[in-house]
Amino acid sequence: MEILLDPSLKGKPVIVGGTATRGVVSTCSYEAREFGVHSAMPMRTAMKLCPQAIIRHGSHRRYSNYSKIVTDIIASKVPLFQKASVDEFYCDLTGMDRFFNVSEYTRNLREYVMKETGLPISCGLSSTKFISKMATNEAKPNGFLEVPHGKEKEFLWPLGIDKILGVGKQTEPKLRAMGLNTIGDIAKLSKSVLINKLGKWGEVLWNKSQGIGSTEVETEWEQKSMSHETTFHENQTDIAFIHGQLVRLTEKNAYDLRQDSKLTGCLTVKIRYSDFETISRQETIDYTSLDDELIVKAKQIFDKFYQKGRPVRLIGVRFSHLADTGMQMNLFNRQEEKLNLYKAVDEIKNRFGNKAVTKAAVKEKKTQPDLNLSSSRFALGSPRKESER
Repeated sequence: MEILLDPSLKGKPVIVGGTATRGVVSTCSYEAREFGVHSAMPMRTAMKLCPQAIIRHGSHRRYSNYSKIVTDIIASKVPLFQKASVDEFYCDLTGMDRFFNVSEYTRNLREYVMKETGLPISCGLSSTKFISKMATNEAKPNGFLEVPHGKEKEFLWPLGIDKILGVGKQTEPKLRAMGLNTIGDIAKLSKSVLINKLGKWGEVLWNKSQGIGSTEVETEWEQKSMSHETTFHENQTDIAFIHGQLVRLTEKNAYDLRQDSKLTGCLTVKIRYSDFETISRQETIDYTSLDDELIVKAKQIFDKFYQKGRPVRLIGVRFSHLADTGMQMNLFNRQEEKLNLYKAVDEIKNRFGNKAVTKAAVKEKKTQPDLNLSSSRFALGSPRKESER
């Protein structure tokens, strides 16, 4: 993204993250990775490895905007897809082979996204999600790799164990101590031995080494929403009080969002007047899970559509267009400290209750209990063929 916005950075070691001595690496160019720099690494360490790196702080707004553009393109081109994070998608192409050559269709889709956005796109096509992800990783930078059905083991077995999703700093030494250095080594070992050594994770690893994995594309990111609303004991025209309730409801939603490790890309405010006329207004927003940003937007939407002086019976706040966070909040490094602060507050609430910490903006007035506290989930499909951006 940064190279797209500033072509002079092409071919140079670029790190997106905090300052040279603070924060973590959100992402980096392949030129920087050659020095051992990787995402989630402390900036101080990254600069020691690559002191000549060019640092960019990244743009929350621009990343969110490009993410929405890519989402709209994919939504118009494939029957089912999962938005795994701000910049990662799984696409279910089941049944499309009756009408299209799936391999050609995927390649054309990748080319179309690149043409429309100018972004580099790495893509993997296979029969399962985890292999598609691994194929995408192998296709980087900016490539396409297909693992045909029946060729999964041929692709997997030569790869090192560090290529398996979920094998980290704790598991890798254990596997190497067992003499397991490639995925093929795992495949040749008895499943029972792995289970005895690693428990359930051992069974998962063995299944992956055999090319066995989930094919289900979860569409819940698109359909799932989180909402809180409250009905007032008395109809209200006190804007300060209503704003206070918006703060309270938004804060509760944001807490739920972080507990599920989600970001929201759309905020809706619901107003029900004393005569029961109900309006809902929504606006797309930059992906976030931070209270202060969400509260400001909730107030803006309310102030824009509220009919002044008209008594309000109910107010509600809903988050939708949800996506997994993964490492995505680190793309917006300036938000990192705020996110850690909110997580600390969340921990206090988890230990001592939701009322242990409240914002001063919430004025105490008697209200009826919250209604329609919803978090609906849907998962559809059992695909045979998928691609990942």
